[in-house]
Amino acid sequence: MSEEIEQKIIECLKDHDWLNLGTVDKDGKPMVHTVAYASDGAVVYFSTAKTTRKVTNIENNPFVAYTVDDDKVNVMEITGVQMEGKASIVTDEEETGKVFDIMLEKFPFVKDIPAEVEHVLFKVEPVKAYYLDYTKGFAHRDMVSY
Repeated sequence: MSEEIEQKIIECLKDHDWLNLGTVDKDGKPMVHTVAYASDGAVVYFSTAKTTRKVTNIENNPFVAYTVDDDKVNVMEITGVQMEGKASIVTDEEETGKVFDIMLEKFPFVKDIPAEVEHVLFKVEPVKAYYLDYTKGFAHRDMVSY
């Protein structure tokens, strides 16, 4: 069943554009950020301005959590992903180029983002995921560890 759930997670990530990213500041206060992302399997990538709270929070604590779901469905039809992961800045030029291509395919507007704004490219590698599928029963979710 784990492979089936992993594939559902990959498809869910591929089929959505936005995630809700949870980070924690140096004082332990949580913050949730809405982020456009692209995925490669169960790994997600996002870019953000270097001056954002996300960057500061992740630099202090790379462990993050996020959700991806549909919010305009009957409660008994909810599907989605709850993910725990570890974020890191992508510095490898080859990986950066690959991610830029993935982002550009998903979000053509990426090419129009002003170059004068300094950005940081993050990768979130999965640690533990839950696939929500309320069609199997209220609050049903299956867990996958990576």
